[in-house]
Amino acid sequence: MRDSSLRTPRQKPLSEASRFSAAPPVAEEAASWLRYLAGERRASRHTVEAYGRDLAAFLSFLTDHFGERPGAAQLKSLQPADLRAYLAKRRRDGLESRSLLRALAAVRNFLRFLEKKGLARTDVFGAVRAPKRPHSLPKALTVTDARDIVDPEQRAGEAREPWVIARDAAVLALLYGAGLRISEALSIARADAPVGAVDRVTILGKGGKSRTAPVIAPVREAIDAYLAICPYDLTDGPLFVGARGGPLSPRIVQLAVQRLRGALGLPDSATPHALRHSFATHLLGRGGDLRTIQELLGHASLSTTQIYTAVDKARLLDAYKSAHPRAK
Repeated sequence: MRDSSLRTPRQKPLSEASRFSAAPPVAEEAASWLRYLAGERRASRHTVEAYGRDLAAFLSFLTDHFGERPGAAQLKSLQPADLRAYLAKRRRDGLESRSLLRALAAVRNFLRFLEKKGLARTDVFGAVRAPKRPHSLPKALTVTDARDIVDPEQRAGEAREPWVIARDAAVLALLYGAGLRISEALSIARADAPVGAVDRVTILGKGGKSRTAPVIAPVREAIDAYLAICPYDLTDGPLFVGARGGPLSPRIVQLAVQRLRGALGLPDSATPHALRHSFATHLLGRGGDLRTIQELLGHASLSTTQIYTAVDKARLLDAYKSAHPRAK
């Protein structure tokens, strides 16, 4: 029989607070904050884990920075220079701007949580310039993929009423064929519909700015096809309606594109808004000038439109690398 005296004592599991390099009251508050995020705030598991890592890194930095585990006194005495030093340290560790923004948000959120209990202050953040948010390039579809998404024949096998499929196709045709935002397409009234000989539509864009967009024949034909079989009287209401006749929700259009992504094998970046990006990118690729594209998109500044030059250059570079015999 084995001598019980030789048994290895069972170790107690480490508490959640023990992962934080801080004075016990602050470490316990850190664990409580994470539970608050997951419970009352219903944050996703990934968000809670990321914020936990960011906070652990911050408290570890303060321990080295102050030469002791930080408590309420240190958190109340934080200066802008301390936060700048923390961001510089994380930058040296290899964090990019997007991750730095999340890390700063995590720290601010935690200190705001403590501030309500009189254990910290957050006014110090007002003197700290946040890292610039990276301006990611919009992801355009290929011409073939864009055409497939707006083609109602691609949904012929779906168990949905023909008028619903025609409606979705008409909305998507406006996004790709006229460069509208989804909110702009759904705001069009039936009385203002670009059908028949009416080859333009006036919409209210961002900032309450009105603009007139030309509507090419294939888009008008898609709208005509929808109106021809729509079961509702649209005389005094919106052009696009939901299954019960009320205004169409953007979410319904997004779900339709989601199903098409699966059927056509497209990436997650193929969204309704990607059709607007594709509109601009494909126009630029066919020789359209930036000023005209700016007006069509309703951009207040040309610098916003100029991002599509980078998209087109990236597309050309990809084509060069894949096709030129000396590129590999």
